[in-house]
Amino acid sequence: MESEQKNQCPLHTSDARAESLIGRRLETAVAAWHRGGGEEAVDPLDVWLIDSQGGSLHITTGSDWCLIVDSSSPHDGYDMGDWGRVEVDPVGDRTPFAAHLGQHILAVREEFESTAGRIALEVTFVSGSVRCDSWAGDLRLST
Repeated sequence: MESEQKNQCPLHTSDARAESLIGRRLETAVAAWHRGGGEEAVDPLDVWLIDSQGGSLHITTGSDWCLIVDSSSPHDGYDMGDWGRVEVDPVGDRTPFAAHLGQHILAVREEFESTAGRIALEVTFVSGSVRCDSWAGDLRLST
């Protein structure tokens, strides 16, 4: 199944355009974390970037290992019984986005692969950039 646009994931469509963040200030970042067995997650399951105009850009991974970017707002956490719980909180200092809160977004760059669609998103600030990618189906954030 081929996507109609070369920049679109074959399985996931989106109304969000990462380029819409350019020029906006990153007000806050919220992340969903899986907590189970007394261990804290290293990487978040989802990240929401909330800009100076109240817009929210959601970044997560799909079951096909693509990187999903959409315009949904953060959801509430939830309990998964024996499998732990998902907690949704401000990022604090647990993701690379924390170092850029309050800064304007200068650029965004997306990477695509022909069979998986979007595989990476890089968000650039005056003080550096944050790369979001899907690795073996997990969301990875790095500087």
